Amino acid sequence: CLNRHFFLFLLKKFAFKMNCVLLTGVLFLAALTNNLASGAGCHGKPQFGKPNLIPINTKEPVMVKKYVNSTTTSRGVLYKGGEGDDWFYICHVWGTPYEVGYAAGHLMRESIRELVPSVWQYMKKQAEGDLKQFPKWLADLIAQVGLEVALDLTFDATKHWIGKYFLDELHGMCDASGVNYKEALRIHMLGGLTQGKCSMYGAWGDAIKNVKGVDLMQLRALDWAIDGPFKNHPSITVYHTGPGSIGKPFLNIGWTGWIGSITGMNAEKMAISQIGVYFPGKAFGKESRVGYPFIFMLRDVLQFDSTLQQGLDRIGNATRTCDLLFGLGDGKISQMRGMAVSYSVFKVFTDTNLEPRLNGSHPKIKDIVYWGMDWLCPTYNKVLSEQLHKYYGSINAENTIKYIL
Repeated sequence: CLNRHFFLFLLKKFAFKMNCVLLTGVLFLAALTNNLASGAGCHGKPQFGKPNLIPINTKEPVMVKKYVNSTTTSRGVLYKGGEGDDWFYICHVWGTPYEVGYAAGHLMRESIRELVPSVWQYMKKQAEGDLKQFPKWLADLIAQVGLEVALDLTFDATKHWIGKYFLDELHGMCDASGVNYKEALRIHMLGGLTQGKCSMYGAWGDAIKNVKGVDLMQLRALDWAIDGPFKNHPSITVYHTGPGSIGKPFLNIGWTGWIGSITGMNAEKMAISQIGVYFPGKAFGKESRVGYPFIFMLRDVLQFDSTLQQGLDRIGNATRTCDLLFGLGDGKISQMRGMAVSYSVFKVFTDTNLEPRLNGSHPKIKDIVYWGMDWLCPTYNKVLSEQLHKYYGSINAENTIKYIL
């Protein structure tokens, strides 16, 4: 397996309870790697290490504190899962968009107050260094007007597609935590542009035929450098329905102070995976800085869509922006679809038409859709395909964690 350190949790069925999130049909891993994304890229080769034998934590989360506003519908409960350095917050919230933001900001105030300014300083330092990590148009804009103005212009170019409920929630979080709203908003703008290298798979049918009680396994591994502050503030936010709420119950996976979506699942057994594309070849056509930021588009899928087709229609009909790979799973029908998207391209993939072929390094596998790290990335795709073949028929959470990744 790849030599990585994981913050992880498992989902086999989805439920919202006051005392926990049931961690038992979709697998998500947030892998904080030692610069795998930017250093090796797709010109390198995966570094193999020993199997990941760190025990999977199955203990119940521990309640940390509650928040109730007696004059509004706003309330929340904060739990802490994991142990030692491998911990994460689970924050349950109820209320209007502003109120759920306020509840989360109140419950995770210390973490948010530490993370948001440190992320902003980290981003500024990155921008003052190598601009090649940013899309060319953004790098050029940063060079011309500076990071703050570049991100403010990015918001102006995309705000038409950003729901008011996002901004209301962000305002609530900032009001409760005391962090600067402009900084928090700029971080979301940059988060929707840097894309991030990752890996994903969806496995069903014969690929998991020996796994009892599971109809669909879905992976999303977040590969991001460990020199940033994100790894110290992991969180899952669970949005409940109730008076003033919008949409369906869903959970969002990321870090404190972050309300966009890169990974998550809703009560309709819909789940999302995402990979940034840095090596698109000619397959992805044009990009644009004007359109529906993907971190908000994916959250809208979780918050409002009930079926695989609804999610595909939302993404396919959207004014999209940058080059990305998406995975959209629907546990109700035991299927996942992969997507290659950009401003001008929307392609949907199943196990029978999976691309790219990469001279045999990214082979089709029955009942599996997968990509490793990027689009034109033969080394990682080859290794991922070999591991999926090795455990075919019995692909589950445990062997994915220990041996496949």
